[in-house]
Amino acid sequence: MKKKYWWQSWSRFVLWSHVIGVVGFYSILWWRTSPRKEDRLSVLPPLTKNATGGSAHNGEQKHDPFVSVIVPARNEESNIRRCVQSLLEQDYANYEVIVVDDGSTDQTGAILDELAQTHAHGKRLWVLRLRDELPAGWAGKPHALHSGVQEAGGDWFLFTDADTWHAPNSLRSAITQAVAERADLFTLGAEQELPTFWDRALMPMAYLGISMLYPPRLVNDPSSPLAVANGQYILIRRSVYEELGGYGRPGMRDTLLDDRDLAHLVKSHHYRLRFIDGAGLIHVHMYRSLSDIWRGWRKNAYLGNRGGVLFVLTQLFGLPMISIIPFLLPLLARLTRSKRSAGISSREAALATGLELGPLLAYRAWLNNQLQVPWYYAFTHPLAGAIFTGILGQSTWRVLTKRGVDWRGRQYHDQNARGSHDSRVSDLSH
Repeated sequence: MKKKYWWQSWSRFVLWSHVIGVVGFYSILWWRTSPRKEDRLSVLPPLTKNATGGSAHNGEQKHDPFVSVIVPARNEESNIRRCVQSLLEQDYANYEVIVVDDGSTDQTGAILDELAQTHAHGKRLWVLRLRDELPAGWAGKPHALHSGVQEAGGDWFLFTDADTWHAPNSLRSAITQAVAERADLFTLGAEQELPTFWDRALMPMAYLGISMLYPPRLVNDPSSPLAVANGQYILIRRSVYEELGGYGRPGMRDTLLDDRDLAHLVKSHHYRLRFIDGAGLIHVHMYRSLSDIWRGWRKNAYLGNRGGVLFVLTQLFGLPMISIIPFLLPLLARLTRSKRSAGISSREAALATGLELGPLLAYRAWLNNQLQVPWYYAFTHPLAGAIFTGILGQSTWRVLTKRGVDWRGRQYHDQNARGSHDSRVSDLSH
């Protein structure tokens, strides 16, 4: 009979503690993040075209609120045409489109000029041109949105990104539900376009992290302080925005988390926040390469976290534990075995592996289905975990060492994302 060494008991204790932790994590995560029926958009059918080529509005929209759609755009030549065309072709009657050309050096401005002149609904489009220099104390996107608001005439503002595409009935569906639910900030989750391997492997992990930190059911609960919005689609009442000061408010001007911080501002002042699934009506293609994905999530990974440095360090330790280690349990179990010790048996390791991978792969397959990613990408989970651990680690290191956050060709040198430029001049053209 082989002698039982003390590390056998400890290794077995660690193994089964890990199993309980992983099974519990994915079970709770599934429960916390599964969408409720009331958190989905009530999609209105598209309106038919009338004989003059416009939409048949049946007379009811003349009383609908006027919406100012504001699109910040900086070097978006690959996206801007599709986005603005879809916005100009909404079947909602009472709106305008303001694109803020934020110091673009590519063909963004020329494309906007062409659309204004040639599109059938080009008269709805206004282009606000900003120079590249930022005023002191501002980050780029808050300043662009703030500048657009100054020119807007709407009862509601819709902030949306240049890499989005909007179905013709999206604005009418969203504003109708926002008004009916008496929402003050109404934000839609967009359907992600994920054409590449890296998109499909990594975006579900990004969604896992966001939904873990900001479960939609708590975001939509007025009694919970938790607040977040999707910057790809934010509808906000003008009266609420102006009363709170919006992005012109001190503390909002320099944020790199413009969507989360606006949502927190609204909810903390006891206004009604609604985060709704808008899949099918709003589409977005966020990044086009692995390097773009890395830089894009690196910008927000540390700043967007809750709980401070200690919580981030816990995540840096925990993320590999729930995404990589479950796939390595048989190998790790072998390391406990030696000539002097039986260690953890292969049968016990196989049982532990099955118990961990069951809920892990089930949750990831469910998440893949939500994002329309093939089920077998669930097996890229450890790769995604390793990459996002690297992203979070580098994001934390850059912020804590004051090395800055870089985004859209601008460098922000501290975690408050303050700009380093002195002045900015704008002109409005149609």
